[in-house]
Amino acid sequence: MYKVLADALQYPTPGTIELLRAGLEQMPAGAVKKAFSEFVERVQALSLTEWEELHTRTLDLGPIVAPYVGWQIWGENYKRGEFMAQLNQALMESDIHPEGELPDHLIPIFRYLDANPEPLPELVEVLEPAVRAMRKALHKAEPDNPYSHLFDAIWQASQNLGVST
Repeated sequence: MYKVLADALQYPTPGTIELLRAGLEQMPAGAVKKAFSEFVERVQALSLTEWEELHTRTLDLGPIVAPYVGWQIWGENYKRGEFMAQLNQALMESDIHPEGELPDHLIPIFRYLDANPEPLPELVEVLEPAVRAMRKALHKAEPDNPYSHLFDAIWQASQNLGVST
């Protein structure tokens, strides 16, 4: 599930929607799948150019949502630097490449979570409050933005982190 959430946060390219649909089919039933399904439905109605523009406005250049966990919790504080150093080490140990992003970006974090059933306790502690802040910012700024559904799915997934099943 975490891998497909990371895929959904990447810049859209030809074939991305098919990748997301395939990931959706593999998701277990529940709140994450329901919200993710809404996101997929909304973005597949857009042209690739429209989706690219939406992604850029929402997540990249002067973004509505800054998808950096450490920044959401600490801002530009030294604690964020310590957190990123821990994440960087964990990513390296798991052979996860940040793909040009800082280690506290949601993409490498979700790739890490996909590969690690027992993630860093420091990440478990801050992920849900950080995602809650991202979700709130997007819902406030653009409630009709398709990415609001993706952040609903991400928030639901973050609530279950560290919970034994």
